[in-house]
Amino acid sequence: MRVLVTGGSGFLAAWVMRRLLDKGLSVKAFDLRAGSPLLEALAPERAASVQWASGDIALADDVSRALDGCEAVIHLAGVLTPACALDPVRGAQINLIGTLNVFEAARAAGLKSLLYASSAGVFGPDDGSVPFPQTLYGAFKLACEGAARAYWHDHGIASVGFRPLVVYGAGRETGSSAGPSLACRAAARHERYTIPFSGSTGLVFADDVAAAYEAALFEAPRGAHVFTLAGDIVSVDQVIERIEEIVPGARIDAAGQPLPIATSFPVDPALAELLPGLPHTPLEQGLQQTVAFYR
Repeated sequence: MRVLVTGGSGFLAAWVMRRLLDKGLSVKAFDLRAGSPLLEALAPERAASVQWASGDIALADDVSRALDGCEAVIHLAGVLTPACALDPVRGAQINLIGTLNVFEAARAAGLKSLLYASSAGVFGPDDGSVPFPQTLYGAFKLACEGAARAYWHDHGIASVGFRPLVVYGAGRETGSSAGPSLACRAAARHERYTIPFSGSTGLVFADDVAAAYEAALFEAPRGAHVFTLAGDIVSVDQVIERIEEIVPGARIDAAGQPLPIATSFPVDPALAELLPGLPHTPLEQGLQQTVAFYR
């Protein structure tokens, strides 16, 4: 199977592509620029086998050319909350129009299903069951979920989207919720760092999210599915305590408002039915691996 991964230069894509390469799959990556230093670090023996296609996810012709010759697509291209707030129109072009371009290219290529990245940003701060975004990023992601349902209804293209909360791990260095990963980097380098938010949130280790995409790739879902990946709901203070246990003397603190996303989510039995046995990396283990990477 040859798989197109959009947003190939990004953090999550590197973790996903590492798993696909470990499976022996042929991987084609699409992004504005070619190459992923993170993938080279995570999979040094296999990263060179990835074929790169350069282009803009907001341009339909670029997406169509990238998908040519591929039998599946994992759509991860997007910009995060700060970029969407800074330039809402460009944010919509990348996150929403880009997703529509991927669905259209998949339809033209005769693909029966695709995988894509949504976000727990579709929820507001009070309710983890009914979407109510308070950021442009979350609003665009919610629109993508609606588009996925429309493509199933109108064209029979099935889809699986994942809504992870705060994804952490090696290489997570941008976005408003990158603080836990950056704290691990700072601790490994014996630097001072302030996590820019407080309160509690869900932390999901990057490889667990990658494993969900890997598992979904080999299913044949019917319908337009979207699943929340909440991870471990913990306070920022607990994260700091765990990092200090891993690196005694670490100089990490936190300041700022809590993230505007709910911290309680109902268990969706459909996830275990469609993708049984997904891994769960305990928080301490995930933080240890992240610190070790930066060391």
